[in-house]
Amino acid sequence: MTVGGVAAGGGGGEDPSQSAADAPARVLVVGSGFAGLHTARALERTLPAGKARITLVSPTDYMLYSPLLPEVAAGVMDPRHIVVPLAQSLRRATPVLGFAVDVDLERRVLTVQLPSGQTRQLDWDRLVLCPGSVTRDLPVPGLDEYARGFKSLAEALYLRDHVLQQLELADVAQTPDERAGRCTFLVVGAGYAGTEFVAQMQHFLAGVLPRYRHLRAADVRWLLCDTADAVLPELGPALGERTLRLLRGRGVEVRLGTSVKQIRADAVTLSDGTDVPTRTVVWTAGVTASPLIAATASRHRLPLDKGRLKVDAFLAVAGWQDVWALGDGAAVPDLTRPGQVTPPTAQHAQRQAKTAARNVAASLGVGRPGRYRHHDLGLVVDLAGRDAVARPLRIPLSGLAAKTVTRGYHLMALPSTGNRIRVAVDWLLDAVLARSAAQLGYIPEGAVALPAAEHTKLYQAMAGTAGSMALPHGQHPPSAATSG
Repeated sequence: MTVGGVAAGGGGGEDPSQSAADAPARVLVVGSGFAGLHTARALERTLPAGKARITLVSPTDYMLYSPLLPEVAAGVMDPRHIVVPLAQSLRRATPVLGFAVDVDLERRVLTVQLPSGQTRQLDWDRLVLCPGSVTRDLPVPGLDEYARGFKSLAEALYLRDHVLQQLELADVAQTPDERAGRCTFLVVGAGYAGTEFVAQMQHFLAGVLPRYRHLRAADVRWLLCDTADAVLPELGPALGERTLRLLRGRGVEVRLGTSVKQIRADAVTLSDGTDVPTRTVVWTAGVTASPLIAATASRHRLPLDKGRLKVDAFLAVAGWQDVWALGDGAAVPDLTRPGQVTPPTAQHAQRQAKTAARNVAASLGVGRPGRYRHHDLGLVVDLAGRDAVARPLRIPLSGLAAKTVTRGYHLMALPSTGNRIRVAVDWLLDAVLARSAAQLGYIPEGAVALPAAEHTKLYQAMAGTAGSMALPHGQHPPSAATSG
């Protein structure tokens, strides 16, 4: 039986750390999102220096505060101000830059694809899986080729440049049809990310449009579509309806109960048969757990819940000693709502990290294990300008009150004082200065196609070479170039 990841018999084999009790335990954290970074920091606070050697594996050398990505795309926020560098944030944990592509629970080995294309194997005594999520990919013709996601800094910066480029080209277009296609922007997904992106970008373009001599406000068309019957269903019907009225009042076309049937280079076909001429499709139709979760579950026959790894209230993976999972990739029981799991939000990931660290420490003899229990504090949505909606502690707010709560929440949730100050200054400067409409040209188009942005081909390539990883414990495979 396993309690909080501390096993009294069961799967996973003998604990290697017990054979060398005087050596620090090797604690491996996979992922540097909200769950990963906060787990590593909590472990640093909880475990004495000589008790454990903490390693954090991440494809980036920072934690991204993703709720502010729409403001990066709209030019409100400097992209450097919403990232928390791991080297500055971690005191004792060692970051390893690379993609975690294979987990061998039996041998207690993690395979990491390094930026060089080589692979490296890391041994562990305690494993915390929080690799996050990727954009949900659906079988829509043209999706991978022509749609762009919105989960990373690269995607946010690219979309800002792309939208501005479309305005530049539309301003000198030779035909009305070309101008219409370049001035039409389709966003798929009326949840948190899609709604904020539309609101922020529509507000941004309304401000810069007078700089283009041949374009009028009526030329620019924003469409937001979703298969759901409401905008922001997470906030409830009242605030969803307020948001819908606000967006439509700004001229945004909102099509509910509508999906995308096909995406082409210059047009999109919707499920109602409408053809929308456009050169811009932003895909925010939900997320799914990192491919690492599915690969690990398949290899070790672990149970999944809608693609997320099932864990108990201690965040422990059933049947495997000293393995925990949390964040977007884990289906964590919600003890405040029996029978349900916690939603994949930053709020839960950040708080699950404290429970994970506590239970890892307890497995090493420091403290006692505990269950994860958290009452949802609500959601906040910044709709640009003076507009926002929020539901803190189930209290519906809109307008200036919601704006104040929204910005206050972001400043509180940012894990670095330096980031808080820089973000606050960015908001202040945006209130008094005009935004730049210059294209920066940092991100090439090929880097943000969905397969490239999500690095899914990396996992497909590793799955094809899984047999080569069955090497004696501690032996490294030859270097392998990534195909992604």
